[in-house]
Amino acid sequence: MLHTNNLIIKHKAGLLNLAEEFKNVSRACKIMGVSRDAFYRYQELVEDGGID
Repeated sequence: MLHTNNLIIKHKAGLLNLAEEFKNVSRACKIMGVSRDAFYRYQELVEDGGID
């Protein structure tokens, strides 16, 4: 689970955490109002260097 105080990063981390919790990227994206493409970009950034 990812944690931060920055509101923009908090939203992105919330999306990643929600997808992990649901085990469903499409459902998390729909709830958060974010495209799947954006989700995978956020996920790649986290894998490459962390949330910040």
